[in-house]
Amino acid sequence: MKPAPFKYFSPTTLDETLDLLAQSGADAKILAGGQSLVPTMNFRLAQPSVLIDLNRVRELFYITPRDNSIAIGAMTRQRAVERDANVAKIAPLITETMPFIAHPQIRNRGTFGGSLAHADPAAELPAVAMALNAKLKIKSQKSERWEAAGNFFTGLFSTTLQPDELLAEIFIPPMPARTGYAFTEVSRRHGDYALAGVATIVSLNEKNICADARIVLMSVAGQPIDARNAAQNLIGQKLDAKAIDAAANAVDAEIDPASDIHASAEFRRHLARVLTRRALTTAVSRAK
Repeated sequence: MKPAPFKYFSPTTLDETLDLLAQSGADAKILAGGQSLVPTMNFRLAQPSVLIDLNRVRELFYITPRDNSIAIGAMTRQRAVERDANVAKIAPLITETMPFIAHPQIRNRGTFGGSLAHADPAAELPAVAMALNAKLKIKSQKSERWEAAGNFFTGLFSTTLQPDELLAEIFIPPMPARTGYAFTEVSRRHGDYALAGVATIVSLNEKNICADARIVLMSVAGQPIDARNAAQNLIGQKLDAKAIDAAANAVDAEIDPASDIHASAEFRRHLARVLTRRALTTAVSRAK
């Protein structure tokens, strides 16, 4: 298949890009890495009349440490994020997650912000952004706003982005001292979409009592799932095997997996429990 006809624009500045979005509105699609958009256009699942290519907008390519935080431009290649020493130091959960994303050839072209804006429920980065309490800078011709990653994803391939808006930056705040992290997933083959996956963050106080916890699951609903109730039950507890088992079992009530040719809903529920248990065990160990 070939894509339906469209007008193509290749702006070189962010202001020019926002002007084009304001003019085109819902008729436009943003081309970042193109690893998801181009195949859907070729199959005519997406038929934008305007394509705005961001690959010459150099303002959106950066990784910038800010004290103990880090800012990542939306067009930064996933491979660059994977290899960056500052990301590994400030947000090691991201570094741990990146090799799970497809294959190096895909990560060479795929962008950090593009994955978030695409909002695939089986993608790793939306879940990780939520676990890290990332803040997203969203710009339009008329305004700029910040959106918490936890509020950004609204459903299957859908976000709070308006037709004239662009995801410009991802800001990762610092993790507290004595905080552990872990990401894990199961797929049929390495590089395939995950049947289920989980990102976890655990913070302990000086007595090894849980002060904060986050459990975010992917590929078990139409969007990333922040298992808040399961995580809340960990706070104030000493995180032994019994407490971790209880939290892993509790995620079952917060997910809504579907059955397909790759896995049944019940198998995905089983994976969610098993992977949550593994990830929490690793995160607690690292926190100590």
